[in-house]
Amino acid sequence: MSRTMKALLGVWIAVLVAVVGWIAWDAVRGDGKPAIGGPFALTDQNGATVTSDSLKGKPTLIYFGFTFCPDVCPTALLQMANALDKLGPGAPAKVNLVFITIDPERDTPKLLKGYVENFGPTFIGLTGTPQQIADVARAYRVYFQKVPGKDGGPYLMDHSSIVYLLDRNGRFVGHFTHETKPEAIAAALGRLL
Repeated sequence: MSRTMKALLGVWIAVLVAVVGWIAWDAVRGDGKPAIGGPFALTDQNGATVTSDSLKGKPTLIYFGFTFCPDVCPTALLQMANALDKLGPGAPAKVNLVFITIDPERDTPKLLKGYVENFGPTFIGLTGTPQQIADVARAYRVYFQKVPGKDGGPYLMDHSSIVYLLDRNGRFVGHFTHETKPEAIAAALGRLL
């Protein structure tokens, strides 16, 4: 591994540690419950408005990423889909699977539609204005930043990689990384069903 790659890896790890530390330190409300999440209104892959309230009634898994993501986003979404598979054939009707883009500049509803369908028919892909995305990302303590492409190539998005678990009332219950085994996610979901 070159020195440059080691330095970039070191920076990425430092950012990830800082984000996780910030979540742990700043994520508790006065009542002792995590201060993660909040109300939002975004546009789904079909052009319809989806709000945080419209997701209530079912446990929800939410992941923030972007469709041009080369690795961690597809891995996380596959883990979400595999976790649902482990809960049996009736699970898709009982759980919301949500992908929120952190790249609204490119991730239009049409693009999201083709993307989320790759991971399962019940996935909800959400986008919005840059301000709407910044607001919902802030509420969920999501780090993201545009990174210029190499040699004039397309830009990428540096971002935290966390799957959020919400209960039927839209309250934060826990989180997983893109390295969490689907069995662990399924077990946590099963306790909420």
